[in-house]
Amino acid sequence: MEIVSAAGLSFRYPSVQTQALCDISFSLPAGVFATLCGPSGCGKSTLLRQFKSALAPNGDRRGVALFDGRPLAQVDARTQSEQIGFVGQSPESQIVTDRVWHELAFGLESLGTDPAVIRSRVAETASFFGIQNWFEQDVSALSGGQKQLLNLASVMVMQPRLLLLDEPTAQLDPMAASAFLSVVGRINRELGTTVLIAEHRLEE
Repeated sequence: MEIVSAAGLSFRYPSVQTQALCDISFSLPAGVFATLCGPSGCGKSTLLRQFKSALAPNGDRRGVALFDGRPLAQVDARTQSEQIGFVGQSPESQIVTDRVWHELAFGLESLGTDPAVIRSRVAETASFFGIQNWFEQDVSALSGGQKQLLNLASVMVMQPRLLLLDEPTAQLDPMAASAFLSVVGRINRELGTTVLIAEHRLEE
């Protein structure tokens, strides 16, 4: 079953003549780990953001982006929040709360999830990501690598089916980048989450 696909997808930013995306068609079956690669400025980020309506840029869009066989425009915001995870380049830009455990719980609280379910999922996620030792810390005290891992954990606590990663190691040192990508590999292998990652560090 295809979980994400595009059919004749083109996109042009306002007041720009050149298309950022031109007639792109592809499909990914559920459970795969796929890498989107290419030089800077070729449209990787623009393409990834077409599959998360809240993050899609303004502009002239043609064709269709589909999630689970449905045009994304027909997938409601709650379903997208739960089932389509996104982590960007900057470790700072996605964090919205002051404490690690608050950050893990924030998405589920925003959806009105039962408190008992929140506690269970937060505990399971903290254990999976090995962040128990800094569970109570202020996020301001974390390193860049820890913040990016927290961003990933905060997405995965929602148990998404699709994980979109936009050059998530771009601002990390080599050791932190390697550790981050290792966790992403575990997510794909052990949880079966479909991963589509735009990345320059192809050797990893």
